[in-house]
Amino acid sequence: MTEILSAYRKLLAAADAWFARCLALAPDQIRCGEGCAGCCHGLFDITFLDALALRDGLAALPAEERGTVRGRASAQVARRQEKWPAFQPPYLLNGIPPEEWDCPEENATPCPLLSAAGRCLAYADRPLTCRLHGLPHVDFSGEVFDDAWCTRNFSATDPLASHQLRGGFRQLYTDEARLLRQLAARFGIAGGELDTFIAAALLLDWPLNFGAKGTI
Repeated sequence: MTEILSAYRKLLAAADAWFARCLALAPDQIRCGEGCAGCCHGLFDITFLDALALRDGLAALPAEERGTVRGRASAQVARRQEKWPAFQPPYLLNGIPPEEWDCPEENATPCPLLSAAGRCLAYADRPLTCRLHGLPHVDFSGEVFDDAWCTRNFSATDPLASHQLRGGFRQLYTDEARLLRQLAARFGIAGGELDTFIAAALLLDWPLNFGAKGTI
């Protein structure tokens, strides 16, 4: 899995570079950045590529802090298991209809990795969705992948009208899908869907065991 994670980290770096370029172009209109925790609440579905990166981020924390994070994550997962008893390790969301992922009662719940000071404890290893959140996703070609943006941003302008804020989203998502297929193949799972929640990802013990479907 090392080569897959290495390739994914290059993809994450590309996403960071796009965001940094946008921030440099419109610093007075973008409030997103390290230390802003406005979107760090609720349940976020992430891929197992992100789970791999979070494994490293969690391992780098001091033991006591790591235990606190896992305790918060365990409480969140336990609440989900009351609704989904079959949501057990390795905590795949593949068998749960996406329309059931929306859990309004969790929307005010802080991410397990959010410190009391409002900072991400695994910022360097945070998921792709955390890196892209807050700005619309418009490809260099003009194709719109996501037309939403944080209400704290762009109070005076329309970012969808700015060609300067566009990025290589077609390539980014194509590369992500390719890496997910490679990872799924390692697990012996057909297709490229490997999703979980941030809280569940923090509870995974590696190497993962998918039973009859394969192990890595």
